[in-house]
Parts: sequence; C-alpha cells; structure tokens
Amino acid sequence: MNIVDKFYINGKWVQPAAGATQADIIDPATEAVAGTLAMGTAADVDQAVGAARAAFPAWSVSTRETRIALLERIIAAYQARMGDLAQAVRQEIGAPITLATNLQAAIGLAQLQATLQALRDFEFETTRGNSCILREAIGVAALITPWNWPLNQIAAKVAPALAAGCTVVLKPSEIAPLDARIFAEIMDAAGTPPGIFNMIYGEGRAVGAALSSHRDVDMVSITGSTRAGVEVAISAAPTVKRVAQELGGKSPMIILDDADLQAAVTSGVAQCTVNTGQTCIAPTRMLVPRSRYEQAVQIAAAVANAVKVGDPSDPETKMGPISNRGQYDKVQRLIGVGIEEGARVAAGGPGRPDGLQRGFYARPTIFADVRNDMTIAREEIFGPVICLLPYDSEEEAVAIANDTEFGLAAYIASSDAARARKLAARLRAGSVRINGATMDLTAPFGGYKTSGNGREYGPEGIAEFLETKTVTG
Repeated sequence: MNIVDKFYINGKWVQPAAGATQADIIDPATEAVAGTLAMGTAADVDQAVGAARAAFPAWSVSTRETRIALLERIIAAYQARMGDLAQAVRQEIGAPITLATNLQAAIGLAQLQATLQALRDFEFETTRGNSCILREAIGVAALITPWNWPLNQIAAKVAPALAAGCTVVLKPSEIAPLDARIFAEIMDAAGTPPGIFNMIYGEGRAVGAALSSHRDVDMVSITGSTRAGVEVAISAAPTVKRVAQELGGKSPMIILDDADLQAAVTSGVAQCTVNTGQTCIAPTRMLVPRSRYEQAVQIAAAVANAVKVGDPSDPETKMGPISNRGQYDKVQRLIGVGIEEGARVAAGGPGRPDGLQRGFYARPTIFADVRNDMTIAREEIFGPVICLLPYDSEEEAVAIANDTEFGLAAYIASSDAARARKLAARLRAGSVRINGATMDLTAPFGGYKTSGNGREYGPEGIAEFLETKTVTG
C-alpha cells in the first residue's frame, strides 16, 4: 500500500494542516485500492505559497550559472530514479510498463534537458535604441498538472519556471500522486534551496481554487480540460494574475489524396491508442478523401483490432486501462452516444475487451460514417476512440478540420512536402505535424481557441514565466 501523507514545503516533508482529508489511490488495472493520499486545504496553500514568496527575492536574482547547476543536478537525480518513476506511472494510471519506461518517464527527462539547453542560450537582456529590455521572473508560480502524461507536464512547467527565476507551488493530479512524490524526492536530492520548489496535493475545487485566487501567487500555469482552465481563469481574474493554459483538443488528421494510405491510417490509429487515447493532441478526427474512404476504414479497423490490450505490467501489452473510473464511464457513455447518433462501429464498441472482467479497460474503437456535427466529432472523448470522416475536396477538408472549438494540434499526410506545408498554414491549430513527425521539445507548444493560451517548451516556455521591463536613458 502507498501511504502518501506528507507535502513538500520549504525544503521539508510536512504533515498537512488541520482539516485535510484522505482519498483512495486506485489501481485502474484491478480497480483495487493501492494506497491513500492526503488532500490539502487552503491552509496548506497558504503555507506553501508563503515559503515560495519568502524564497523568491534571492532566487529571482540568482545567476544563470546557478540555475544551470541546479537543473544539471535535477537531471542527474531524475536519471537515477527512472525505474521508480516508470513503475509509479504504471501503477497509478495503468500505463503499460514499456510505455511508462520508454515514453512516460523518458519524456520528463527530455523536458528537463531541453529546458537546460534553452536556458544556456536565453537572452534575459537586450538593447533596442537607447533602451535596455529586461526579462525578469514574474514571481510565485502555481503549477497545476494532469494525470495523463504526468511527468511530462510536471517537468515542462517546473523546469522553465525555475530557469526563469520563479519559485513554484506544484499541485499534481490526485489521480497520479506517486510519480509526483518521487519527483519531489528528486528535487530534494538535487539540493534545491528551501522554498523554491513546493508541492501539495488536493482537489481542484479546493487547493486549485485557493492557488489560483491567492494574492501572493503571480501566475498560474495549468494543463487540463477546457472546463478546468476556465475555472482557474475566473478564479484568477480578481487578482489580475497571468494564466497560461494548455487545455483540450479534438485534433484533425487530413490524409491527402497523394498520401500513403496504409502508413497514414496506421500512424493515426497508433497515436490514438497509445496511452489508451488519453492524449490531448491525439488525431481523433481522421479526414479521408471519399474515393479512398472505405479502404481507410478497413485499415483502421484492422489496426485497432490488432492492439494488444491487457495487464500494464506485461511488457507485451500495447494498451492498458483508462486511468480512472470517471474517465472510463465518460468514454463508455460517448461510445454509446456515437452509436445512438448513427455512426457505424467498424471496430471495438462499448464494454471491455474479451477476457478482461475487471479494470477500466476499453476497446479500441473505430467509428465510420461520422459527420462533423455529431457529438463524438465535437467533444474530446479522451479515450481510444477515432472518428473517420470523408471529404470531397481539399477546401472541404480544411473547413471540417477548422470547424471545432479546439485548436491544439493538427496532422497532415501527403507525399508532397510543399503542398502539406501550404495546407498547414490554413489550419487553426497551435502545432501541425506532417507525415508522422515527432514532437520537438525545443519548439513552442500550445493551442488556439479553447485549447488554451501561452506556450510551453523551449525558450518560449521560459519566457512564459517572465515579465518585461524597459529601462530607457
């Protein structure tokens, strides 16, 4: 059993304040209780923010070399705990152990390394005319992270915030507390000065709201649902603090008529089943030329049916369970809605895969005959569910792709690079990947429309935690 009953505040592990409650940690592969978690209150927020505020004056004027040295120590301590981090993610969110090792834990390390490189070259001071432009740490940053790629988002926020000279209070998801505890142990082992990094657990409506409304918090960076992002922004508004949001998505994948159909469809389905479809940038709307549509449906169904779903501790498993009961119920409900609205189930469907009697397992599901006004084409399902939509012209494909409230990512498959880049310029999304290109952690990442604002990764990620000051004369 995992007993997570302390918070990390001011360089020490401390007991929660009076009034804290406990929540069960559930293993999604078995639905069994795997531990308990202390859930904080506004009093814990006050203590953590107070420590961060007290540490800010000294850290904000620390040298680039001091910050580089700290990040180097964090990276070394992280590398030493890679195995522990992978096992934690496997248990708490059901990520297959191979995925947890090769992607979930590894991408957190990659984020730290990318931020270190960006810090080495970052320009904190420039000259324009007779003015000096200074980039200074904004202050105390509250960091609210999700459960689906927990280490990626923790590292993508903590590292640039510290690189900018901010002090932080991290509130990781209560669904994924185990990897966050290890991350705090890593920060401690790296000799992070007291108060610079603080971590507390709690529900969004309690701890998240207290952080986003706190007068001594200067900025909130949140990754989560659009609903959660809106709530944080509303809570932060009276204190006019900066709010950076990386929120939901319903990303289109446009397969052009000159694309390798087998490769494109296979890649798209793979991206929607890895991590059990719990990826905000997954290309869940696949747009295919009508003349090649039925062939694409057959390919997608075959790929989905071949995905090995099962025990996340098995190295051969490709897809584990959905990470929690609430999300499992949502995915099952929306699969049912898709059937009710007339979409054709080409693979998968409701319920668990054959042979799995317990655990939050879902069937990789391919929907054909989908219209873009259907619920399953509008809402972020956040599970292994893919919608295939036909189109008759490139103009229509662009219109369908952009007809969404989201704008986090988009994908294009084409054998003509120039044609694909021209098309990419017409898509209203924060990032566009062509022909299966992998994510570049040195390039800015973020969304249009209700997918958020602000940018993470690379120098833009550091800049998000900075204020601009002009000194003239």
